[in-house]
Amino acid sequence: MNKYENAMKIMEERCGNGKEEVIALATISLSTNAAGKPRPAVRMVCAYYEYGVFYVSTDATKNKMLQIEKNSEVSVAGLGWYTFQGRAENLGWIKDEKNAEIRAKFKKIFNWFDEVGDEDNPNSIVLRISLTEGTIIDHEKKYGEHQYEIDIINKTAQ
Repeated sequence: MNKYENAMKIMEERCGNGKEEVIALATISLSTNAAGKPRPAVRMVCAYYEYGVFYVSTDATKNKMLQIEKNSEVSVAGLGWYTFQGRAENLGWIKDEKNAEIRAKFKKIFNWFDEVGDEDNPNSIVLRISLTEGTIIDHEKKYGEHQYEIDIINKTAQ
């Protein structure tokens, strides 16, 4: 395997395999600082990961979604020693037929989903975070490298 494949394998091992992953999701706030410049806004969210994408169950009226509507560029970080940039997208109502597969995964992966997922609310949506680039640290050097700088778009790593 090449460096990119090794890095993505580490991400799958740490975040994937059908398990819940708590990540920090950073957006750009709609309010500015005292100098009128944009400020970051970060919060913890529950997600599941597969193939370079995190999926989150959320409400379309939450601040993070209002911020994403204005600027879809986001950052994520996790306790598995990774940080990534990405693009966030509202995939719509969780019960929409196009989201049936994701909904089924939410129900399987998130043990809290049936209780608090609020599926009948049309504002209960799927947030897709497609990763574009980032860094993952491998303290064990499982595949030989300590740190991978990953370009998911071009499928490369350094």
